[in-house]
Amino acid sequence: MTTPIAGFVRAYAASGTARLHMPGHKGVGPMGCEQVDITEIHGADDLSCPEGIIAESEDNASALFASRHTFYSTGGSSQCVKAMLLLCARRSQSRLILAARNAHKSFIHACALLDLLPEWLYPDGGAGSLCACPVTPEALRRALDELSERPCAVYITSPDYLGGMQDVAALAAVAHEYGVPLLVDNAHGAYLRFLPRDSHPISLGADLCCDSAHKTLGALTGGAYLHVSPASAWDFESDAREALTVFGSSSPSYLIMQSLDLLNEHLAGSYRGELAACTERLDALRAALGRVGVPVEDSDPLRLTIAAHRAGTTGFELAAALRAHRAEPEFADRDYLVMMFTPDLDASAYERVLSAFAGFAPGAYREPMSLPSPGRRVLTPREALLARRETVPVSEAAGRVIASVAVSCPPAIPVAVMGEELTAEHAAAMAALGIEAVDVVR
Repeated sequence: MTTPIAGFVRAYAASGTARLHMPGHKGVGPMGCEQVDITEIHGADDLSCPEGIIAESEDNASALFASRHTFYSTGGSSQCVKAMLLLCARRSQSRLILAARNAHKSFIHACALLDLLPEWLYPDGGAGSLCACPVTPEALRRALDELSERPCAVYITSPDYLGGMQDVAALAAVAHEYGVPLLVDNAHGAYLRFLPRDSHPISLGADLCCDSAHKTLGALTGGAYLHVSPASAWDFESDAREALTVFGSSSPSYLIMQSLDLLNEHLAGSYRGELAACTERLDALRAALGRVGVPVEDSDPLRLTIAAHRAGTTGFELAAALRAHRAEPEFADRDYLVMMFTPDLDASAYERVLSAFAGFAPGAYREPMSLPSPGRRVLTPREALLARRETVPVSEAAGRVIASVAVSCPPAIPVAVMGEELTAEHAAAMAALGIEAVDVVR
């Protein structure tokens, strides 16, 4: 597969051309990557309106993901989430969007910027964890029936931060029955397309989907995709480029674009075999940990999630054990420990995890922290974003209206959504997550 962006930049770097253009480092500097860090010079194309090498590279990615079109983002999935919501808002008279509550903060920011009003989906049978919000097709149908108007979109996160997978195909079928597009935040699942059984949201019926190519694939941080389904009834591709431009820099990183371009070659070549070997090795690690009593959760194929609360310990304690064996996890809180694997990890990483848990002695089950109930909506997200604010200790926040997104990062999922009245339950959850202060409406 061709790599037109990387090829052009390498040729330019080798040409000895005097760089009478941005960036200011002129191709030299202490990091070592400056030589291939360029801007929109003649022949380099333009991400906001590509007609040359960027267009060719995106076409390669579109073929790999079997999309109607795959658009590059150098602003991560956060840029793509905002663009997805803008595209749906343009095609609907409704300002409502129906979303699973475990949405990333970029979703809340998009609602505020676009003046959308989220209506929340919750798990059947009660609240889940902050990071997990499994939605059944039946729950989605009930929610759509109960709304006063048809929303502009249904929005879910899959995989979620703990590795939980939604039934995307079934949810897409329900959404389409009601004439509503399904949007999927697939930031942690770009690799799903390349499993022996393709389980990528675009393949399962999602209309729009964002992937972070840097989270589970080999792109540089900030590299992401916005995919449009070839089966979608909506012509999102017609203005997706412009929607991305609204929320992106006018100086997109050519370093990130080169990494996306070179990634196409890898995905078209040896990656599927490497991924299969990685998932097999990780399955063996899960089994070995289970045999010594480590409470391993079901998750997507490239994540190892341990439910510390089921063994009477904390994710913080388990993370400390990993660090003692020179291994750094993705995420730890009171209840969970999350590790992310890819084919680029060698055997020593698996061995260190096994060593860290050698002699593991599970304790008594402890109830995990649950997803707090939403507070009373006092302001819309946009009104709260624009309101004057002050910062108060979490211990004094109950009864106040939250003015910004209060999250622990990672996973950057709001405990409470701006515009809602904070409750004692919210304050307790924030304190448990290490959030010490919060912005409230003055």
